[in-house]
Amino acid sequence: MRSSCTRILLAVSILTWARAVPAQTADDVVEKCLTAQGGRTALGKVTSRSTTGKLTVSTQGGDFSGTIEVLNQAPNKVRTLITLDLSSVGGGSLVADQRFDGTNAYATDNMRGDSDVTGSRLENLRNNFFPTPLLSYKERGVQVALGGKEKVADRDAYVLTFTPAAGPASRVWIDAESYLPAKVVVTVDTPETGPLEQTSEFSDFREVDGVKVPFRLRNSSAVQTFTVTINKVEHNVKIDLALFSKPAGK
Repeated sequence: MRSSCTRILLAVSILTWARAVPAQTADDVVEKCLTAQGGRTALGKVTSRSTTGKLTVSTQGGDFSGTIEVLNQAPNKVRTLITLDLSSVGGGSLVADQRFDGTNAYATDNMRGDSDVTGSRLENLRNNFFPTPLLSYKERGVQVALGGKEKVADRDAYVLTFTPAAGPASRVWIDAESYLPAKVVVTVDTPETGPLEQTSEFSDFREVDGVKVPFRLRNSSAVQTFTVTINKVEHNVKIDLALFSKPAGK
C-alpha cells in the first residue's frame, strides 16, 4: 500500500512539474536558431557577403555543371550570376544574371532572353532579408507559427511557418538539436510552369567571422534539382551597388 501511494505521489509530482515547464514557442525556436548561427550581435555586424561555388544542375536531359557567384548587401539586395556548361547537348554556355536592388529585380539570360522579375519571385526577394530574415521579422510584420516537429532526412526538426505582410508564406525547418536551419520551402511563379514549390536544404555549416554559413545547398522542384558546393565566403566586402540594378541599356 505504501509503495502504491509512493508511485502515485511520484506520478503526480512529475505531471505537476511538466505543467510548470512552459511550452516552447515559435519565438523561442527563432532565438535559438539565431544563437546557433552566431547570435544577434555577430549577425548584425555582417553587412555584405560575397559567395562563390560550384553548381550541378540535374534535369531529365542529364546533369550539367557550372559556377555560381552570389553578392548580398544589407538589407536585402542580391545578385546571382550562374554560368552553366551545356556543351554536352550542343548548347554552349548558359549565363544567367539575376539582380535585385531592394525594390525591383531583373534577369538576363543569354539563351532565354531578358525579363523583369515579377509576381511571387519578386515578393520572395523583397522578403529575403540579409544576413537572415529571422533577425527582423517582427519589425516587418511577419507572422510566425510553430507547427511541431517533422523529420529532415533522419533528424527531428521544428517546423515554422512565416507569413509576410505581402507575398507567399514560407515554411522553415529548424534542426531540433543544433537549431541550425535545415530546410526552406517557398512557392514561386515562373513563366514556364506557373506556381511551383521550391525546396532548399542546407548542410555543411562552417564558421566564417563568427557566423555559421552553409557550404552545401540543395534546391529541388518538380522541374529540376541543383546542388551548390561553396568554396569561398567573404564578409563585409565593398560591392559596387550598380551590380544590383538592371544593366545599363537593358
